[in-house]
Amino acid sequence: MKSTDLFTPLTIGNLHMKNRIALAPMTRGRAGGQRVPNDLMGDYYLQRSGAGLLITEATVISTQGIGWIDSPGIYTEAMVEGWRRVTQQVRPTNTPFFLQLWHCGRASHSDFHNGELPVSASEIKLNGDHIHTPLGSKAYETPRALSVDEIKLTVNDYRKAAENAKQAGFSGVEVHGANGYLINQFLDAKTNHRNDQYGGSLENRFRFFKEVLEAVLEVWPPEQVGARISPNGVFNDMGSEDFRETYLYVAEQINSLKLGYLHIMDGLAFGFHEKGEPMTLVEFRPLFQGVIIGNCGYTPDSAAATVAAGHADVIAFGRPFITNPDLPERIKNGRPLVPAEDMSLWYTSGAEGYTDYPVFE
Repeated sequence: MKSTDLFTPLTIGNLHMKNRIALAPMTRGRAGGQRVPNDLMGDYYLQRSGAGLLITEATVISTQGIGWIDSPGIYTEAMVEGWRRVTQQVRPTNTPFFLQLWHCGRASHSDFHNGELPVSASEIKLNGDHIHTPLGSKAYETPRALSVDEIKLTVNDYRKAAENAKQAGFSGVEVHGANGYLINQFLDAKTNHRNDQYGGSLENRFRFFKEVLEAVLEVWPPEQVGARISPNGVFNDMGSEDFRETYLYVAEQINSLKLGYLHIMDGLAFGFHEKGEPMTLVEFRPLFQGVIIGNCGYTPDSAAATVAAGHADVIAFGRPFITNPDLPERIKNGRPLVPAEDMSLWYTSGAEGYTDYPVFE
């Protein structure tokens, strides 16, 4: 592949992307037990800064949001300083760098919370095999439903995390509303059985997501805020019968907030809930006027075709970026890609399987 629409520059607000390729957020578990970003993580993102946009791995907004071993946080001064060192490593490349804000909700375990149950929209257990906790592999637990007062506190946690991201030197933030985590648990009828202002109707189920976005927009201008959704996703036991109605509504509502981008997991590589025909970017394009990022299972050819057709403005790559830190250059010059390896090194500590993949020579 020589020169395609993937390598046409793009502007989001005052942020300039050198190409239409984004590094997708991928949890890699290198932050250690204190969840403080480190220089190794800075090396990882610097290696992949040939992307037009970098999006960090999911980053927890509070202790309550934790649900993954050694994932980074953004709720203490040490975490802010750790991320600041990472952004300083990347800054000379002029690549826009967004922090993804995350709360795991029911996709967690009491082992992460000093014996306290994880929280969710409703008391509905995740139907999954097991979760890896600091004390080993455990069965999922039935979560505790957040009270209205606790929801307000959680919204404030997102606001504070957005402030911390700005202090850490990021270009913007992405609010993670996908993949079965807390915001997704409020959106989907499968996991939200509330009978108050946060449950029932589409408007009510979207309310938490809306309040989070509005809180973040008190900190960042709209063009420096993105949102991520997964309308087809089954990951973390998701998928509701009214998924199409739900996510078309969500796209319209997010559009009214004039966010910089909408990051849509339209591919089926993480599995599909099979509640109807899968949703496509074609359905979302008329509803969202900002930048659309497509994601999940794209190849260089399918990415180029999707951007050329105008269905998306940017394509995010995940797994191909693990083993190909110079992925954009490889795509641009038609160079072979190193296949993704098995998962055994994805979440280990240290450089192996993380920063030790060479560029093409």
